Amino acid sequence: QIVIIGGGFGGLYTAQNLKHAPAQVTLIDRRNFHLFQPLLYQVATGGLSPANIAAPLRAILKKNKNTHVALAEVKDIEPTQNQVLLTDGSSLRYDYLVVATGASHNYFGNEHWEQFAPGLKTIEDATEIRRKVLLAFESAERESDPIKRQGLLRFVVVGGGPTGVELAGAL
Repeated sequence: QIVIIGGGFGGLYTAQNLKHAPAQVTLIDRRNFHLFQPLLYQVATGGLSPANIAAPLRAILKKNKNTHVALAEVKDIEPTQNQVLLTDGSSLRYDYLVVATGASHNYFGNEHWEQFAPGLKTIEDATEIRRKVLLAFESAERESDPIKRQGLLRFVVVGGGPTGVELAGAL
């Protein structure tokens, strides 16, 4: 029994590479899709639809005869009992456990920044950024004062990694 927590790149690639393993593999994720995060900036800027960067985990793994996908959320891990506890009250036993739950953004102890600088890790983050960007463009189009229009079209991207650079370029 191999249990993989997380259907992102790490969890998905692990499951794909275990398709011939003499084991039962269970991939647990709280979402039923794999998100291709490198293209979130294109959803945020209106270049792609969310459906273009999300694929159902079951469809991706359908040829893996030894793999089961579970739509669930992990509550806790009991390593002494080799069990993963789920929020619905059930549990899964494992012989091997892979934890590939991804990463989150960090405000370096300044969580109050989050309301002004949303992260870009989920489909919801991307669609909310897209909504705000498109509303800014709409407001700027109706604004007759060039100084106010310029202010409406000012965007600040914090972070110079691949996502920040791509988002800035697309804007």
